[in-house]
Amino acid sequence: MTSRLALVGAAAVAAALAATVVGTAGAATTTPAAKSASKPAPISVPAGYHAKVFAAAPKGLSGADDIAQLGDDIFVGYQNGVGTMGEPSPSGNKNSTVVEFNQRGKVVAEWSVVGKVDGLGADPTRRRVVATVNEDGNSSLYTITPQARPGHQVAHYGYGVKTLPHGGGTDAVLEHDGRLYTSASNPSPTTPNGTVFQGPALYRLNLAGGTAKWTSALADNGHAVNLLTGKAETLNLSDPDSLENVPFYVPGVGGSMLLDSQGDSELIFVDTVKANRHARPTQRVRVLHLNAQVDDTAFAIGDEGAIFAVDGNTNAIVEITGNFGRGQDFTSANSLSRLNLTTGKVTAFAPGIASKGLLFEPFAGR
Repeated sequence: MTSRLALVGAAAVAAALAATVVGTAGAATTTPAAKSASKPAPISVPAGYHAKVFAAAPKGLSGADDIAQLGDDIFVGYQNGVGTMGEPSPSGNKNSTVVEFNQRGKVVAEWSVVGKVDGLGADPTRRRVVATVNEDGNSSLYTITPQARPGHQVAHYGYGVKTLPHGGGTDAVLEHDGRLYTSASNPSPTTPNGTVFQGPALYRLNLAGGTAKWTSALADNGHAVNLLTGKAETLNLSDPDSLENVPFYVPGVGGSMLLDSQGDSELIFVDTVKANRHARPTQRVRVLHLNAQVDDTAFAIGDEGAIFAVDGNTNAIVEITGNFGRGQDFTSANSLSRLNLTTGKVTAFAPGIASKGLLFEPFAGR
């Protein structure tokens, strides 16, 4: 899920976060669980929390990135060295792998898809997982319906154009209010100096007949209200990346769709409002400026449950349990971190977990 701007100043960000540590810190194939190619180091988390490896990477897979949940099972995308525009890995491999794990961390099934899987999301209404490939260009997407009969589980969709209007690829994918969205990653600047972005930042998708029909749902230069100051401003999004649904009970932004513009250190909250019950809904956009670049975000949707974090260093899925507060916000900022939505400050939570994709499961904790 990391795009071309996400690593700018990474060392400086890591140092800043470390200083704020709290506590002690395709066809489908069904296969048995496999041993990891690399053994994770001991995991340190703050007092009151416990961390363990939920699942190691299946043998031969690498580049664990995004994570999603469909039903009781967890799905993870492994990029296997494929390039951001689908270029072959050094070994000549062109395929990523989506793996389904059951509640015990055992492999249920694997699907191989052409390209670099970067965005992975659940579409529970249609009982399928959606994976986008090639976030910088030559992008397309796949749907995986695990319960379909063999040979009919994977479907491939193109966007119907050689180059999408924003000039790049697609990244995160999310079902929000029954509609499917994807972020418009790696946008091309619209001015010669390369500093102004005016294309789509977010697409709404309709999948039909092998084509992912798209419409712009938000512009890079859209108008927004600053969450902290209440003042209007014009966006200039250079790095649309991750997407997340914000639970309704999160103060101020509950029920909205969160878009992370990673390289800009900004979170964009998009929802619809009505001036009165007779008025037509209108889009509302708000922006929160952060003190660090972040990738994926997950909200605790119950006091009990677990955060699942994909560790980019070990390719393992780490499960963290503890006493969560409802609406508590976790984010990936070089390591697993906490996010304060009232200040925009990111602070380290578990520096030993190089988190990428995040997921909160309310009834986990096996």
